[in-house]
Amino acid sequence: MRTVFPSEPEIVRAWHVIDAENAVLGRVATRVAMILMGKHKPSYTPHMDTGDHVVIINAQKVKLTGNKERQKIYRHHTGYPGGLIETGATKMRATRPAKMLELAVSGMLPKTKLGKQMYRKLKVYAGEQHPHQAQKPVVLDLGKEARR
Repeated sequence: MRTVFPSEPEIVRAWHVIDAENAVLGRVATRVAMILMGKHKPSYTPHMDTGDHVVIINAQKVKLTGNKERQKIYRHHTGYPGGLIETGATKMRATRPAKMLELAVSGMLPKTKLGKQMYRKLKVYAGEQHPHQAQKPVVLDLGKEARR
C-alpha cells in the first residue's frame, strides 16, 4: 500500500462563509483553524497547506463567555522600553472587532512559515458585508454547540 501525497495543482481550495453572530469566540476560532489547516479533508498532510479560504462576517457580534468581556486583556509590545500596550476586550470590540477573531485563530495555527501561509486565507469583517461574492463562498453552519 502506498501513501498518496497531494501535489500543489491537485489541491482544491473552497471558500467558506461563517456567520459569527452570537457564536462563542473560541469555538468559532477552533473550527476556522481546522478549515484553514485542511484537517477537515481526507487529503490532509501536515507539511502542506491543503486548507480552504474562510470569510468570517459579523465579528463584532461574537460572544465571550464568563467574565472575559471585563477581564480579558490583549497585550502587545512596541519594541521600545516601556512599550507594553494593554487593551481590554470591551475596548477591542469597540475599536477593532475583527482583530479579536484574527488573534484567536492565529494563536491556533502553527507558528511557522506554513502557519503564516494558512493565516493569509482568513478574511474577517465586522459587519454583514464582504467583497468575496465572486468566489461563490459556501455558507458553513457552526451548529448549536458554537452558539451556547
